[in-house]
Amino acid sequence: MPQSCWGRRYAPGYRRRGGGTVNKRTVVVTGGRRGIGAAVVAAFRERGDRVIALDKDYPPGLAADEDNGFWTYGADVCCPEQVADFAEAVGKFGSIHVLVNNAGIGITKPLEELSVAEWDLVLNTNLRGPVLMVKYTLPLLKAAGKACVVNIASTRAFMSEPNTEAYSASKGGIVALTHALAASLGPCGIRVNCISPGWIETNPEAKLTPEDHSQHLVGRVGVPDDIARACIYLASPEAGFITGTNLTIDGGMTVKMIYV
Repeated sequence: MPQSCWGRRYAPGYRRRGGGTVNKRTVVVTGGRRGIGAAVVAAFRERGDRVIALDKDYPPGLAADEDNGFWTYGADVCCPEQVADFAEAVGKFGSIHVLVNNAGIGITKPLEELSVAEWDLVLNTNLRGPVLMVKYTLPLLKAAGKACVVNIASTRAFMSEPNTEAYSASKGGIVALTHALAASLGPCGIRVNCISPGWIETNPEAKLTPEDHSQHLVGRVGVPDDIARACIYLASPEAGFITGTNLTIDGGMTVKMIYV
């Protein structure tokens, strides 16, 4: 039997590279140009899915990336008009099977120095963005018959550093949004879950210290592929009984007691 991401078999809707072709799933990943988003795009592409990476830093509109074998779309998830245009453009594919809401930003600044515009920018990107993406792609998610949404939250929803009020509030909101959407969309055949990454080092040139790694029970800082693999699982039939759940992926950092 061909291998799946968990070593058993390919789930329905996968296309084996170099083998026969079955119906492709359509996967949308926001913030897909770099970091965790880029790893998620690569992971779904490796499994033969049709992947559309949405990012505000891509050129406007839908375009095939011939060099990398996926589609790109330039849009800002904060903007309802741009998200609505995106949903109309990808309607050509007929349905969306997987939506990964990954786009996010953070501003670290003392509250008395944080402007209302900066607060709004973080909340609009990190929290309103996923709401708009689900709202405008909902007909395409329903058309898939069985679909799933994966929201990327953060362990900052449960623990904080100073001066991260906007980011922490937005990520806590994503966790709550996830179980609300799961309740609303379950009758439509749509599962909704979220992942709360811990320390995920997205800079391959970062100079990490032994102390950085030792803060984690598994003995290392996380990498984007750790999150990408979890997205693959949550989007698979093997996760068909999982919805409304937050999956913390932090190498045990948030449960480790540290005495100074």
